[in-house]
Amino acid sequence: MQFHHHGYVSADPRVQPAAGTGIDRPAELPDEVDVLIVGSGPAGMLLAAQLSQYPGVLTRIIERRDGRLALGQADGIQPRSVETFQAFGFAERIVAEAYNIGWMNFWGPDPQNPGSIVRRSRTADYAYDISEFPHLIVNQARVLDYFAEAAAHGPARIAPDYGIEFVGLTVHEGEDRPVEVRVRHVGGERAGEERTVRAAYVVGCDGARSGVRAAIGRVHVGDISQHAWGVMDVLVETDFPDWRIKCAINAEAGNILHIPREGGYLSRIYVDLGAVADDDDHRVRQTPVEEIIRRANEILHPYTLDVKSVAWHSVYEVGHRVTDGFDDALDGGRQPRVFLTGDACHTHSAKAGQGMNVSMQDGFNLGWKLGSVLSGLSPASLLSTYTAERRPVAQQLIEFDKEWSTLMARKPEEISDPADLATYYLATAEFPSGFMTTYAEGTGVVAGTAHQHLAPGFPVGKRFKSAPVTLAADGNVVHLGHHASADGRWRLYAFADRDGLADDSPLARFAAWLADDPDSPVRRHTPADADIDAVFDAKVIYQQGFDDIDVTRTPAVFRPHSGALALTDWEKVFAAAPHRWNETDIFEARGLSRDGVVVVVRPDQYVAAVLPLDATDELTDFFARWMLPVG
Repeated sequence: MQFHHHGYVSADPRVQPAAGTGIDRPAELPDEVDVLIVGSGPAGMLLAAQLSQYPGVLTRIIERRDGRLALGQADGIQPRSVETFQAFGFAERIVAEAYNIGWMNFWGPDPQNPGSIVRRSRTADYAYDISEFPHLIVNQARVLDYFAEAAAHGPARIAPDYGIEFVGLTVHEGEDRPVEVRVRHVGGERAGEERTVRAAYVVGCDGARSGVRAAIGRVHVGDISQHAWGVMDVLVETDFPDWRIKCAINAEAGNILHIPREGGYLSRIYVDLGAVADDDDHRVRQTPVEEIIRRANEILHPYTLDVKSVAWHSVYEVGHRVTDGFDDALDGGRQPRVFLTGDACHTHSAKAGQGMNVSMQDGFNLGWKLGSVLSGLSPASLLSTYTAERRPVAQQLIEFDKEWSTLMARKPEEISDPADLATYYLATAEFPSGFMTTYAEGTGVVAGTAHQHLAPGFPVGKRFKSAPVTLAADGNVVHLGHHASADGRWRLYAFADRDGLADDSPLARFAAWLADDPDSPVRRHTPADADIDAVFDAKVIYQQGFDDIDVTRTPAVFRPHSGALALTDWEKVFAAAPHRWNETDIFEARGLSRDGVVVVVRPDQYVAAVLPLDATDELTDFFARWMLPVG
C-alpha cells in the first residue's frame, strides 16, 4: 500500500482524502444525481465502491432496508472474487474470517448396506491449482460490509440512503439527466412520502423481483425446474465425520450439499426435497424447517444431526433465467441510460455458488465504464459494451448451473459412475472459479489476438493472471497483479526485451514514445492538470535481477511524480529473474516473448490487448476507440 504522497498520514491509510462530491456530502438524497444505484446487494455495493474512486461523479445508492444487511443468503466466494477483493483492499481481512474450502468429499450409498452412506472419494479443492487465492465461505453481509467501507472511505464518500424504495422511472430524451426516478420513504417520520430524483444513469441492483427491470420493459427468459431444495444455516451436534469439509452426499433418501461456514461451528445444508408436482403452485416453499431437518437426518443415515440452532432457512425451486437484455436500449436506437445487474438480470440455483460472484463482476464491469464516461474520459458508446460483455457470461452460468443442478439431484440408480460428480467438479473448475469469462473483440472492450503468441499466458479478453515479481527498488517479492487497485486506471505492463536496460533498447524507445509522443495514449487522454499516471498506470518488468537495475536510470514514464508534493513513485519498476525469495520467472510462467511485449489491462483486471513493443500505432488506435482526447 502506498500513501504519504500527499503528506504525512498518521491515521488509517485506507481512508482516502475526500474530494469532489465527497466533500460536504449532503445527508439528504439530492434532487439530481449522475448515477442512482437501486439496491445495496453485492453488485450495488461493489459498484458504489468503484464509483467512489470518481469524486467528480455524483453517485447515490438507495436501499429499502432501514440499515445494513444482517444475514445474507449467499456465502460462496470464488477465487476470482477474492482477487477482486484484493483490488478493493480487503482480501486479507476477509480471508482471515472466512472458511477456506480445501477439500470436497463425495458420499454415496454403502454397496453392502444401501440404506446407509459411505465416503466414496475425496478431492482437493480446485482453487490453488488455478489461482493464488482460496475458495471461501463467508456471510454475504460481511462482503457488503467491506464494500460499504471501501465506498465510504473512497474520495466520493458514498454511503447507502437507507429506508428509500424505488417506485418507477421514465426516460426522457435530450436532457442531461434524462431518467426521472420516483422513490418513496418507507420508514420514520417521512414514511409514505414520495419524491422524484433526476439521474443521468440508473442501475438496477434490486434482485430477482427487480422493479427497475419491470420499469424498462425487460423480462426474464427461462423456466423453473420441477425440483425443490431446502436450505438452512445451522449449529448442530453430529457424529458425521466430515462436518467441517464440503460434501456432496447422494443417498437413497435424497441428496445433500453440505458446506461448512465461517466461525468454526456454523454450516449450510442444501437438502433435496424431491420433485415438485405440476399443480403444486409453489406450496413446497412452505415446507417447515422441521421437515427439512427430518429429511437431512434421513439422508445422512447412519449419522445424525441434532440441530441446536437455525440461523436462517428457506425453500426454493431451481430456476434458470436470463433477462432479455441488461439495459434499456430495447431497439438499439439510442445509448442506454438504465442498466441491470445481478439477480435483476440472471437467476439460477444457489448450489453452484455463483450468484454473488457473477453479480459482483457485473458491477465491476459497469462501474469503471460509468466512471469513465461521466468523467469525460470515454464516449457514451462505451456503455453499450456492458450488455454485450456480461449477457453471454450469464448465459454460460445458466448452462453450467443446469448441468450441476441436474447432477446434484440424481437418484442413486441414475448414477453409472460414482466418481463422475467429482470428475465434473474438477474438470469444470475454471468456470466456477470465475476465470473462464472471455470478452471478445467486436462486442467488448478488447483488441484482436494477432499478437497473442507473444504472451500466451495472458489471453486477450480474460482476467490478468498475476505472478510473483521483485520490486526493483527494495528487493521485495510482490504479486504483479496485486500491485493494482480498483482505482479506475488502465494498466500498461511493459515486459522488457533482453537488452531492456540499454538506452537504445526497444523498451527504451517504447517508454520515450509513451512519455512524449502526442499520439501516446498517456499524452492524448490524460488531463493536463492531472498526474501523468492518473489515467494510465505504466509499469515495467525487466528480465534481469533486481540488483542489476538502477531505478534512477529507468525511463521517466516508469518513475512518475505523484501527488501535491510531486514525489517519485518507486513502485513501478520490477525484476523477473528468480532469486532465493522468488523462484518464479514471470516470463517463463506466462510464456512471454523475450523480445518484449506490452500487456494492456482494463480497470476491471481483464486483458485488453497484447502488442509488440513497437506496435505504437495499434496502441494509439485501440485507445482512440474507447477514450476521448483531452482538450
